[in-house]
Amino acid sequence: MDSFPDRYGKWAVVAGASEGLGEAFAPALAARGMNVVLVARRGRILEDVGERLAAEHGIEVRCLELDLADSGFPGALKDATDDLELGVLVYNAASVPMGPFLDHDADAIEAAVDVNVRGPLRLVRTLAPALKERGRGAVVLMSSLSGLQGSPSIAVYAASKAFNTIFAEGLWYELTPHGIDVAACVSGAVPTPGYQERFGREVPGMLSADETVRQTLDTLRQGPRIVPGRINRFAHQLVRRLLPRRTAIRLIAKSTKHLG
Repeated sequence: MDSFPDRYGKWAVVAGASEGLGEAFAPALAARGMNVVLVARRGRILEDVGERLAAEHGIEVRCLELDLADSGFPGALKDATDDLELGVLVYNAASVPMGPFLDHDADAIEAAVDVNVRGPLRLVRTLAPALKERGRGAVVLMSSLSGLQGSPSIAVYAASKAFNTIFAEGLWYELTPHGIDVAACVSGAVPTPGYQERFGREVPGMLSADETVRQTLDTLRQGPRIVPGRINRFAHQLVRRLLPRRTAIRLIAKSTKHLG
């Protein structure tokens, strides 16, 4: 099998790389021989992650302190990477307003839309044309099982994850003929710092960030929708094919009712 640099290009961009799944994608890509561009708001943490990756894997790392909710981030990212052969684009960042929708203030809703919806749109529109021109590359958008149905108390987040899944599926059809693999990683619960802070409970099918990322990258060519974990794949099929929508929503409400 071709190495990731041979198949896609020498550099990967990981947006939302300071912790959790984003931080897990970076070493997984580095272990596959790719140099990485780390993007997040917390520059000091990125520098620590980057130094560790460079020391452990002997790769090049660029750290970009950018706010993914800012409409100017794609231009700054493009300027900082124009000299690189980008091969893999990973968008992981997410904002999660919790509680009843009508209790959210407008700023929280706009921030979630900026990060979760506009962010991946801007990233792909800015960087994917170069992949298409070279005739190779990959795009990974992080989604969630919560986006398979309405999810009370995290309604905006779940809806944005549904958007990313459908967006990735459309991109998959459009870009595959140009040598670009596209996948939405429809993840179950992952015990990242953000998950532990918001939910703080273990659930069936929970995978580590490292295992979620490994399965995603190992099956990247099997897009457009990747569901890591056997239990999660069962739940995915159950919700999509068997459960009535009202039943699925009521079930998810039981696990999110404490949020807010």
